[in-house]
Amino acid sequence: MPLVQDIVAIGDTPAALAREIEKRLAKYITDPNVTVIPIRFAGPFSYQIRVVGEAATPRAVPYRENMTILDAMIESGGLTRYAAGNRATLVRTVNGAQTSYQVFLDSLIKQGDIGANVALAPGDIIIIPQTYF
Repeated sequence: MPLVQDIVAIGDTPAALAREIEKRLAKYITDPNVTVIPIRFAGPFSYQIRVVGEAATPRAVPYRENMTILDAMIESGGLTRYAAGNRATLVRTVNGAQTSYQVFLDSLIKQGDIGANVALAPGDIIIIPQTYF
């Protein structure tokens, strides 16, 4: 909002955020009434799955119990036409150390190989490289 500028909302409830916006708008508007309606929950970084690279819509996806790599790919719109899905990498942090695993997204998405569907953990990162031309 142009009059309010940026507000950090992490950890605030919608009502608390609305009160903060009202307070800032009070300089410009008499008795402002603000309602905040969240449209989705992203959660803290440690509970997000990040999909980067050649996904149709790279994004951070909230982790859900029993989530798989196919769920994350559906949320991010699949692969671009330039994606090298079978060279994708899953980066997972375990006990403070990052470990990388190769995942086969082309096999999963294009050939339907359900064996390539792996379980995700909170904080996982899926990196999808571009194909070599």
